[in-house]
Amino acid sequence: MEKKLEFDNLDIFLKNKQLSAVIRTLESDRKRIAQELHDNICSKLNVISLNCHLLKIPNLPPKDIEEITKNIIEYTSKALNSSKKMTHSLLPPVLDKFGLHAGIEELCAQLINDVAIDIQYENNLKFDFKENDNHIHVFRILQELFANSIQHGKATSISVFFDEIDGKRTCKYSDNGIGFELNQLENHKGLGMKNVVSRVAFLEGSLSIESQMNNGISVIFNF
Repeated sequence: MEKKLEFDNLDIFLKNKQLSAVIRTLESDRKRIAQELHDNICSKLNVISLNCHLLKIPNLPPKDIEEITKNIIEYTSKALNSSKKMTHSLLPPVLDKFGLHAGIEELCAQLINDVAIDIQYENNLKFDFKENDNHIHVFRILQELFANSIQHGKATSISVFFDEIDGKRTCKYSDNGIGFELNQLENHKGLGMKNVVSRVAFLEGSLSIESQMNNGISVIFNF
């Protein structure tokens, strides 16, 4: 009975820890979305609103009306593009319709096109579409790792490899960036690794991180 009670308490502790990790991830996502809304949408809408008010000024010369109208059209287009990018970032349509493999392929192609980075992606797994709710977390992990490699690691080459290792679906991720010292990981908020750790915990997987200054990063996680 004592052993059973000890096991039950451990199970409750692990479930609470997993729930806490999920909540932290959700709050981090909400903060990111709010920041993107403020920076990319609200600022443009403010410019549009200001220009609309300028049109109310009596006896505006035709040249000024033309210039103001041009600004409204331009910033409306920018706001629409920003909202489309945000929607795509929150839930890429291809991931929702065609699954994880197609979603990762599109993500890689988009990054190669946008930031001119070399990405090698290879997948030896078959992702069951019925597990897409969990696969979204795998996709988010890769998004976070890509962002870290490009923004903080200054990497020019990234490798992503999926395979089954020891009976577990595993992802091996590496880049050639500037890396970091592992003992600084907890204090390096810019790396966003807490999000990665939380999502791997939610998937009941394990995570291994290796890195050195000026020698890139290697991340292995299973799910």
